Amino acid sequence: MRTQPSARPEPATRTLAAPPSLGPLLARGALLSPFKRPRPDAPVPATRLVLPGVRVDLDRLAAYERVCGFATGPDVLPVTYPHVLAFPLAMRIMAGRDFPLPLLGLVHTSIGITQYEEPTATAAYDLAVRVEGLAPHRRGTEATVLTEARADGRLVWESRSTYLARHTAHGETPGDAAREPAPDGSAPSSREEPGTVPDKELRSPPASAEWRLAQDVGRRYGAVSGDRNPIHLHPLTARLFGFPRAIAHGMWTVARCLAAYGPQSAVEIRADFRAPVLLPGTVTYAARGPAFELRTGDRVHLTGDVRPLPPGTRASGEPDTAAPTG
Repeated sequence: MRTQPSARPEPATRTLAAPPSLGPLLARGALLSPFKRPRPDAPVPATRLVLPGVRVDLDRLAAYERVCGFATGPDVLPVTYPHVLAFPLAMRIMAGRDFPLPLLGLVHTSIGITQYEEPTATAAYDLAVRVEGLAPHRRGTEATVLTEARADGRLVWESRSTYLARHTAHGETPGDAAREPAPDGSAPSSREEPGTVPDKELRSPPASAEWRLAQDVGRRYGAVSGDRNPIHLHPLTARLFGFPRAIAHGMWTVARCLAAYGPQSAVEIRADFRAPVLLPGTVTYAARGPAFELRTGDRVHLTGDVRPLPPGTRASGEPDTAAPTG
């Protein structure tokens, strides 16, 4: 079971004048990775990076929408797009010397998104990213990264992503390891409580669509998102990291599923990355009620759910703007 990151003092804010360039950050993170010694009690960067006044490049947004299957044209951002806008800030932190986990081999294990209102494509956003903390994981150490997007001072969108650095953990047993993500980033799909009987028919939503994924999905998504991790780009570079072929970006799989799921306004989304999607390949999208899933046969790649926020839900600490009554 995951534990919550330990509390720590509010970080100092550092405001950037322009988005960081991802290429040099990837190179820097790769060079520093062999020198990192991850552990759950390591200090995390005491900085909150802020990039104010970010405007959306509408051509790039349209390209992203096409790659992920969203409708193009509406003046509303796809629910996953603020993650793309803020990704350079997250990379700036995770590629730094004071981030305790190695960037190479870091596995994106989950994302939780809370969208308080639909962000428009023509607004200006103040983006902020910080590391909330580290937590022990049976296969290593997991970092939680908080991302926020504000428009006109209002928090309209936030996410929490978890990233796992695999390493030997004190007290790990073979049984523990079997229940956690495998070295290729996969994880078992069962989440029953002890003592319950698995029932795949009850747990898994019914198939809704079958998608044939081309070999270039990783390159196309990398071009529109800026995430050009070599494991997504080509079979040769993927093999250097232990994959038989290139794999799809986890955030592409989430975006593609949410595009198929339908419109989202004020919602809370949770997605867990369970196993990589090899390219090319064929996957099944399944959905029922709030739940969605991406799978190949019995192998589950992604599980998630979409739940509407109760009316009047506001971000923690945000002022109450409702009109007084009585």
